[in-house]
Amino acid sequence: MEALKALDRTVLVLNRRWDPIQTTSVKDAIGLVAKGSAFVIDPATFDRHDLISWGEVSKAMKVVGDGLIRSQHLAIVPPEVVVLTEYEGRGERSVVFSRKNIFKRDRYTCQYCGKQPGPEELTIDHVIPRSRGGTSTWENCLLACVECNKRKADKTLEQAGMAPRKTPKKPSWKTLAQVHPKARRESWEQFLGRAYWEVELEP
Repeated sequence: MEALKALDRTVLVLNRRWDPIQTTSVKDAIGLVAKGSAFVIDPATFDRHDLISWGEVSKAMKVVGDGLIRSQHLAIVPPEVVVLTEYEGRGERSVVFSRKNIFKRDRYTCQYCGKQPGPEELTIDHVIPRSRGGTSTWENCLLACVECNKRKADKTLEQAGMAPRKTPKKPSWKTLAQVHPKARRESWEQFLGRAYWEVELEP
């Protein structure tokens, strides 16, 4: 069961120039490496490995039991980073306007008070209320905790005496920036850098 869960873990994907462009599952990452479309990166040494050599590295790690993914001929530690052999693009594309992506853009944080009460206690607030002609767009929707949402209710920002911490806008599509913090790996940080995570999303 644990091995099956390991196949669904998140893997960082770098393009040929070692720029982070997206994430994928361990299962799909192994498929890319098996086809020769990617190499596994050892975060400790930055060495590139195919499945055979990664199997040798895995033996040296002395990981046993459910920590390994096994096939008939191999037992490997689930990769955390892979680099593509050909693709050099950035992976940019338009962001779909959706409830899920609003939560990701606003980092599960109330945009009025800054609290992070959890997804169940967050709602989507219309800056200009729909009853006053407000529309459901990137620029008019943001996350608000239940308390702030009740306080603002059907009022304008001026009437409620409230202001968002950041002006809501359409983010650029950066899959990594959309990954929930709990899904990130410590080994990724050396490829991303602190500044990457903290940079303000561009329109």
